[in-house]
Amino acid sequence: MNAQASNGPRGQTAITVMFARAAAENRAAFLPYFPVGYPNYDESMATMTALAEAGVDGMEIGIPFSDPLADGPTIQAATQRALEGGATVASALRAVAELRVRGHELPLLLMSYLNPLLAYGPKRFIQAARGAGADGLIIPDLPPDEAAVFIAHCQAAELALVFFLAPTSNTSRIQLVAKYASGFIYVVSLTGTTGARAALPHDLPAFIERLRAQCHQPLVLGFGISNAAQARQLDGLLDGFIVGSAMVNAATQGPAAARQLARSIVDRCHRP
Repeated sequence: MNAQASNGPRGQTAITVMFARAAAENRAAFLPYFPVGYPNYDESMATMTALAEAGVDGMEIGIPFSDPLADGPTIQAATQRALEGGATVASALRAVAELRVRGHELPLLLMSYLNPLLAYGPKRFIQAARGAGADGLIIPDLPPDEAAVFIAHCQAAELALVFFLAPTSNTSRIQLVAKYASGFIYVVSLTGTTGARAALPHDLPAFIERLRAQCHQPLVLGFGISNAAQARQLDGLLDGFIVGSAMVNAATQGPAAARQLARSIVDRCHRP
């Protein structure tokens, strides 16, 4: 399913514009994560539509996978339920296209582990993602030194390809990611899996300072952000942040609850 023609920028350009807009407003960009198919396809579409209408800056759309090594129990349970309900790579592509048809112009990034994309075919998937209206890819278990095929096809399609850095990343790894990442760099706030935390790591500013010295791309924080107060702490420190597990938890009460959480974060981030 292909999206209708868009009047706004797409691909890497759309992501660049998103960060520039947030920076002009002296805040970090907010990109919630939500998996396609949880608790079913129609409900996931209702939740993602609610998030877009809440005024988020962009969105990370998860492709469910049977062995999500980087994810904590909340997202593991949600994606397993989505898989049991029949969610596939094609479902995620359809979701992106439907969001575009509904008129949502915010940047959309597809998050998937590597195996489903290899099974689908890297070139075929990237072309389909571009056709559906996606702006970039996030592949947690794909290191840049093994990503030549994805890098080439994403560049040809003008899609961003996001790589990860963690507190354990050494200088050579930081330099490698800085060389090949496009759109932004996903900064893992701590060692471990995804999940809401009560507080952000105390050594986060020093870690970000180390990355700033070697990376020119925007830095987006994930793993552990769960509420508006934590999001506000990131202003001036990070270029963006992702909220995943907390958003999935909220959605167990329905799309309206996810929208309420997203709106509370949007309002806090836009506070003078």
